[in-house]
Amino acid sequence: MPHENLWAPWRMAYISQLDVDPSKASTPPACFLCEAAASEAGGDEQRRRLILLNDHRGQVLLNRYPYTNGHLLVAPGEHLADLCDLTAASRGDLIELVNLAELVLRAVFNPQGINIGINLGRCAGAGLPGHLHVHVVPRWSGDTNFMQTVGQVRVIPDALEASYEQLAVGLAKINAS
Repeated sequence: MPHENLWAPWRMAYISQLDVDPSKASTPPACFLCEAAASEAGGDEQRRRLILLNDHRGQVLLNRYPYTNGHLLVAPGEHLADLCDLTAASRGDLIELVNLAELVLRAVFNPQGINIGINLGRCAGAGLPGHLHVHVVPRWSGDTNFMQTVGQVRVIPDALEASYEQLAVGLAKINAS
C-alpha cells in the first residue's frame, strides 16, 4: 500500500512554539489573547485574528489550532491565569460569553453535542497557561474516526476563514434578535 501524506502546514507555527522555554527567551512570548483584547472592533485585524466578538466582557474567537470545525475560545480581557483570579462579575461575564459561543455554534453548525472545558496550567493541557480561556468545541456522532484513533491525525473539514464567515453571520443574527 502506498504511503499517503496529509498536509497541515498551519500546524508548524503551533508545534514550533511548544518547545520555547519562556524563562530563557530574550523577550516574553506575546499573548495572542491579550493582543485580541487590544485589537480594534471590526475590520481586517479582527478577521485576521479570527475574533468574532471583543467587548468589555472579553472575547470569543476561533481556535487557530482546532480539535474540530468551529472550535471556539472564550477569554476575559485581562491576562489572568485562574478562575479564582477573576472577580465574581468577570466570572459571570465569562460564562455569558461561553453561553453566546454555545448559541452561535448550535445555530450555525447544529452539533449533536458540545464540549466546554478549561485547562488550568500546562500539565493540565493549557497551551497558553498564563491567560485563562474556555474551549467550546462542537461535537458530532462519529467525529472521532479512524484518522484520529489510528493515525493520531484530526481532519478539519472546513477552512478557518469559511468557519469564521459562517460564525460571524450567525453571531450578527443572534445579536440582532
